[in-house]
Amino acid sequence: MAFERDPKKLFPHDHLLKYTIVPLIPRAVTPNMITAFRFVATPFCLWFLYIGNFAVGIPFFLFLALTDALDGTLARLRRQITPWGTFYDPVADKILIGSVILLIVIRHINVWFGLFMVAIELLIILGGVVRRREGKLNGANVFGKTKMLLQVFGVTFLLIALASGQDLFVDVSVGTLALATVFAVISLFTYGL
Repeated sequence: MAFERDPKKLFPHDHLLKYTIVPLIPRAVTPNMITAFRFVATPFCLWFLYIGNFAVGIPFFLFLALTDALDGTLARLRRQITPWGTFYDPVADKILIGSVILLIVIRHINVWFGLFMVAIELLIILGGVVRRREGKLNGANVFGKTKMLLQVFGVTFLLIALASGQDLFVDVSVGTLALATVFAVISLFTYGL
């Protein structure tokens, strides 16, 4: 059973973005445009991370992760929530985080841990597809938002470890990603299934 939430209800980060970044975004830019941009830009981010250009790859990854928060905030604040955005925003997020996990976590932490994380993301997407075919669309919930935030922090810590050679960040990354995996499983049962 999905955790029902009013899609127009603001998250805590919406209030912060409302007074900082959202006023800088022209009205002509829609939330769906930001989501589409994330789809297109993710392969470029992956390329910089793959070649080890962390000076570009890490800020690019963080920027794309910010667009995850930004498109949803923009949709809620400007009353531009659409069925397309409700479905494809989380897909774009999972492609971003899943592909970085495949590229970085599997390679530098543990293959099985990375594959398990990606499998959970795929199950969440599959659950969303099934629910969409049934005519049901769920907006994001607090478990999914927490999962994504923890994943971004965990991946960022690992990228910093790779860029700086500081092993401490690897341990912090593993702990953060393990906690994110707990929230991913909760998200699977509250959003995806």
